[in-house]
Amino acid sequence: QVQLVESGGGLVQAGGSLRVSCAASGRTFSNYAMGWFRQAPGKEREFVAAISWSGGSTYYADSVKGRFTISRDNVKRMVYLQMNSLKPEDTAVYYCAAVLNWSYITEVDRVNYWGQGTQVTVSS
Repeated sequence: QVQLVESGGGLVQAGGSLRVSCAASGRTFSNYAMGWFRQAPGKEREFVAAISWSGGSTYYADSVKGRFTISRDNVKRMVYLQMNSLKPEDTAVYYCAAVLNWSYITEVDRVNYWGQGTQVTVSS
């Protein structure tokens, strides 16, 4: 089992930067690919970024490519999402996710474990 706790959300102006973190517990953390999803009010939860269990592969949604960077530290059991050049449309609750099968990393229904979410608000 894996428990996930996000932190680091907040309010930032458009064009600014923010880093959200995810602390994981559980002995099998390093077996999982990790991802970030987000959900804006009135919208479905959507994939943002993912990183393989080793950190050797990453994948991004087109909407954040070139602006967001995902990373992980398996020793510290941490996953990070560095967000630069933020836009008002990035406003959402950001969720950390653990997925056992990399092939399903973008699919909400295939996530094995979720964190509770952290709010990111970008003002214009």
